[in-house]
Amino acid sequence: MSKVSVIVGLQWGDEGKGKIADFLSGDYDIIARFQGGANAGHTVKVGGREYVFHQVPSGLLRGGKVGILGAGMVIDIMSLVEELKQLEGVDYDLVIDERAHLVLPYHRLQDARQEESGRGVGSTRRGISQAYRDKYARFGVRAGSLLDERILKEDLKRSYEFNSRHFTVNLDFEEIYDILLTESREIRDMIGDASLYLRNAIEEGKSILMEGAQGTLLDIDFGTYPYVTSSHTISGGALVGLGFPWKRVDEVIGVFKAYTTRVGKGPFPTELVDETGNQLREKGGEYGATTGRPRRVGWLDLVALRYAVWVNGVDYLVMTKLDVLFGFPEVKVAVAYRLQGMDVRWFPASYHRLARVEPIYRTFPGFDDLDGARDYISFIEDYLGVPIKIISYGMDREKTVLR
Repeated sequence: MSKVSVIVGLQWGDEGKGKIADFLSGDYDIIARFQGGANAGHTVKVGGREYVFHQVPSGLLRGGKVGILGAGMVIDIMSLVEELKQLEGVDYDLVIDERAHLVLPYHRLQDARQEESGRGVGSTRRGISQAYRDKYARFGVRAGSLLDERILKEDLKRSYEFNSRHFTVNLDFEEIYDILLTESREIRDMIGDASLYLRNAIEEGKSILMEGAQGTLLDIDFGTYPYVTSSHTISGGALVGLGFPWKRVDEVIGVFKAYTTRVGKGPFPTELVDETGNQLREKGGEYGATTGRPRRVGWLDLVALRYAVWVNGVDYLVMTKLDVLFGFPEVKVAVAYRLQGMDVRWFPASYHRLARVEPIYRTFPGFDDLDGARDYISFIEDYLGVPIKIISYGMDREKTVLR
């Protein structure tokens, strides 16, 4: 009997979804990515080797799997071709939805210039927001256009002229066109109707794991706007990004880190800017998989996490990087906020309000192993009202406990 699961991050991304998707993928036939682009970084360590994926679903390392790049994604062809080289020798199939939009060279250029101007939000400079901008302005180029040179030239011309009128291009049209033709030769056979593929797979009784990038608090609508990504990172985004009916989804799996991190600008109530924060960052290796930037770090925020559990409809939780907390003399979790003299127990919709809150903490004695963390884990489960079924305490696939 087929099974359909959605796995999402519950914080500001970097929760370890890649490792968990890889760990769970043995029970699924298809791993489908539903949003984002090469701005995401999933790091998986298998057999002593470290793999960093940006667009390809991490579960493909299992072999014998089918990967989907959904319509909700914006795809960087050059980055994708390089990424697929990591899968040489692995038995897999990949379906790229012909509706997915392309990240074009001038999108990356515009993104970098915006960040350099000081008006950015701390993006990865991969051109993601610019590609989504063109998509919603209806001047984007879709993956299906790569299948016909005449259509590709026509669609690219519309996008190029739109960007030339309103934004910076500074790149030759024919050069961009030739790059797309050359690079797409490696992936043209993979382009098709992913929604139809998934429909047929369900009819055949196959199981599907739908994988998101980034995290809930970076969702374009339900995150800390404007310090967010440009797509829907929540579980509902899986349906939009893959063209899939909600009533066929069986469960939502929420992944969170035992503490909190974020990359880029924006409010962060539990951020630690002291020596404890530095120790957390170094011990957890908190540097971006895509950019190498040091991540901001802080204690676990249960107010934000409870909000994320609700928005996603989480059925069970996965806690990652618990081992990073081993050895600290005490460990804290935020159980409420204080704003203008009042206690707040729900995550504010406005980043202006969130930026002014002060966290109210519950402090736990330090612990050195899984057994010592039992009270910490139980308190989180009770607060959220959702069980933690999987605990990860290291990068390797084997360092995972099923509860």
